[in-house]
Amino acid sequence: MCGIVGYIGHREAYPILIKGLQRLEYRGYDSAGIALFDGENTHLSKTKGKVEDLKKKAEISIPTSGKLGIGHTRWATHGVPNDVNSHPHYSNSGDLVIIHNGIIENYDAIKQALIKRGYTFESDTDTEVLVNLIEEIKKKEGVKLGKAVQIALNQVVGAYAIAVFDRNKPDEIVVAKLGSPLAIGIGENEYFIASDASPFIEYTNNAVYLEDEEMAIVRIGKEIKLRKIKDDAIAYPNILELQLNLEEIEKGGYDHFMLKEIYEQPRAILDTYRGRLLADKGIIKMAGIDQNLEKFLNANRIIIVACGTSWHAGLVAEYIFEDLARIPVEVEYASEFRYRNPVITEKDVLIAISQSGETADTLAAIKLAKEKGAFVFGVCNVVGSSIARETQAGAYTHAGPEIGVASTKAFTTQITVLTLIALKLAYEKGTLSQSKYHEYLAELEGIPAKVEKTLLSNPVVEEISYIYKESPNCLYLGRGYNFPVALEGALKLKEISYIHAEGYPAAEMKHGPIALIDEQMPVVVIATKKGHYEKVVSNIQEIKSRKGRIIAIVTEGDQSVKELADHVIEVPETSESLSPLLTTIPLQLLSYHIAVMRGCNVDQPRNLAKSVTVE
Repeated sequence: MCGIVGYIGHREAYPILIKGLQRLEYRGYDSAGIALFDGENTHLSKTKGKVEDLKKKAEISIPTSGKLGIGHTRWATHGVPNDVNSHPHYSNSGDLVIIHNGIIENYDAIKQALIKRGYTFESDTDTEVLVNLIEEIKKKEGVKLGKAVQIALNQVVGAYAIAVFDRNKPDEIVVAKLGSPLAIGIGENEYFIASDASPFIEYTNNAVYLEDEEMAIVRIGKEIKLRKIKDDAIAYPNILELQLNLEEIEKGGYDHFMLKEIYEQPRAILDTYRGRLLADKGIIKMAGIDQNLEKFLNANRIIIVACGTSWHAGLVAEYIFEDLARIPVEVEYASEFRYRNPVITEKDVLIAISQSGETADTLAAIKLAKEKGAFVFGVCNVVGSSIARETQAGAYTHAGPEIGVASTKAFTTQITVLTLIALKLAYEKGTLSQSKYHEYLAELEGIPAKVEKTLLSNPVVEEISYIYKESPNCLYLGRGYNFPVALEGALKLKEISYIHAEGYPAAEMKHGPIALIDEQMPVVVIATKKGHYEKVVSNIQEIKSRKGRIIAIVTEGDQSVKELADHVIEVPETSESLSPLLTTIPLQLLSYHIAVMRGCNVDQPRNLAKSVTVE
């Protein structure tokens, strides 16, 4: 959550910072701010609202010149969203300026101690406390800014990514990380600082990602100085060459990033299995699995931890692993897993799933599992992310940047990776016949084309969306592999259209939700021909007899459901285990169109953040 940008170098900082903040809007935020140093003075502008509001305010209220600056998009934790609580924050003297992602848990005790020593505070934030703690240490200990930051961070409890500068030494910015991501872009006699690489990709392809409990001093004309916060040990930067390109983070002619990313799914799925799936040879090549095959084959069980959409992908994987590879699987909310004192042994494999690779609860679950001796495997989308570094092995989804807060291609590519793993393990264990195994490989190879075909249903989905755009509630039902898809469909509608929606296993309808059904209640039913089809048809009949409005996702050519449903959306036929890759597409489109018709901010839904880096 939140977004950090910073620049020091030979260019004007303001346009770089504003564009960078716009690139980070996908992370979710409620206010924004910027601080610029023009060689003599620091100029601050911040506001509740969007980056565009900040841009308008800054350009009439402060000089926008200067080659040093930091900017921030805030997602409120301590203190309501308003101009005063927005970042950046000054220290009491006005010398130090800071931006901060994360939470300082012991801020109140520090604040009370600073107040007793004469410090005053304008905001309700933990961040203003931190910058004044740094100033207090700098003055009291007589140390430079970098050392003061290090001492201060050893006194705080919580998570952070910070960037701070001193107007009396405007040739450097000090940055540090624990829990929240932070990248440093390295240019020619210039440095860029950001929560991820998107704000500086057009200026440089070289970046350093800070590890937890690392800090760096970036200075004009000098190499990055990297230190461990705990013990001041020297660390050596690992400079990565970024694979991101500018086109991937632009809308490319689409009205919204979400729609673009829905339509990117055929390519994203293909990119995810490209080089891994050799269907004609009957081979699945995955280095992270090949090198740790015995750990998977000898595992007593697989534990999957994730949050939100990734958790739904994990539920689909539970069906796939148990059905194909016959390995017991438990799927856990990462946020609950870490607190319920789970039983974990050295014979367990934990798979952590996250689009961003920075999800705080999932990272905490990884650390707990490693402490207990489990083998930890990561599935994420962002190269060099915290989860990629913390896990012992893993697989990237190769979905490309996902900017829309509501995950779409992340979901389908996560399922693709997990399906590849399950099929490989099933083959190695002999739980699938040779003919069935080859059939699955061929079917998976053909999925991108079938997703392309499913996307042709968009006009039909748009018509249905218009009819139900004002519905206050919606029910989603599915069975087997498509029960998690029902959950995911309901989540999408909630996230971006703010309509109350619930997903259920279709058989559970009679155990409570059926009481909600009347002529005003749209019910989305996933009713593909493979898997419990007759049972689902019975559920549809029960809904129909209570005057419910039925939107059915069916296999091409279906007639039985078509006679019962008010609306039908067809998907190509495929095997039951791969059907979620198709049935989720119309549900993504349905949520998208309803949200647009309701005037909602599709890419930046209220109160939500793309990357949840605090609990």
